[in-house]
Amino acid sequence: MDTVAENRESTSMSKALDETAQSSSSPEVVHNAPGMRPTVAQGRYLERGLEQPGGKLPLFDREGREVPKKTIEACIAHGWAERWTLNPIKPDWLVCRLTAAGYRVLGRTPPDRKTK
Repeated sequence: MDTVAENRESTSMSKALDETAQSSSSPEVVHNAPGMRPTVAQGRYLERGLEQPGGKLPLFDREGREVPKKTIEACIAHGWAERWTLNPIKPDWLVCRLTAAGYRVLGRTPPDRKTK
């Protein structure tokens, strides 16, 4: 996908998220409506977590570019991803992993996570 198409997709996703956030009771969380599906960019990002232990999501895409922060934040807002750990060297990087809802939106069964 070229940069223009990605920007157009990001802009339309951002607009939809803004509208949803304004209509929800909490402006910080976008409620995951039944049947809501990730955009192409979000799906590409989330699918990479299926390949990693613990569902760890990438910081960079397959071409070595940083995953757009808006994509990561939208997945967190929908409940498909969650912050996992802070990176002390790069605290602005969002190190995330798939949630149970993230596995389900990708058509997978979430793994059992042992609580400590």
